[in-house]
Amino acid sequence: MALKKQRFITEKVAEYPPGHWSNTIRVGDQIWLSGFTSRGADLKTIHGVGNAYEQAKVIFQKIKDCLENAGSGLQDVVNMNIYVTNMADNKEIWRARQEFFTGDFPCSTLVQVAGLGTPEILLEITCQAMAGSGS
Repeated sequence: MALKKQRFITEKVAEYPPGHWSNTIRVGDQIWLSGFTSRGADLKTIHGVGNAYEQAKVIFQKIKDCLENAGSGLQDVVNMNIYVTNMADNKEIWRARQEFFTGDFPCSTLVQVAGLGTPEILLEITCQAMAGSGS
């Protein structure tokens, strides 16, 4: 049986028009999420400007919403890549992460980058999940 790629869209998380990228793709039990930032529904407003903790909470909520829409959840996240503009924000990001994840935390990479979409964006997070693996 050939697996089919499915794109999931939720009204809870803004998505750019077709031709840019997809926020959530599922193939079988594997789910990939694009890099999320704390951009608002208008795709212009940045939530939590100057505050990595607040931005991380916005992003983790987006991840949660997208995974649930694709039939999964945070417990199924197996890998996470976090891009930060300031490595010193690590503690605040970790604090927010602990509010969303429990049990075995996903494998994770934290990388400092020179910049992201706009100077107000302090972090971007992408992840992969395996539906049903965390239950």
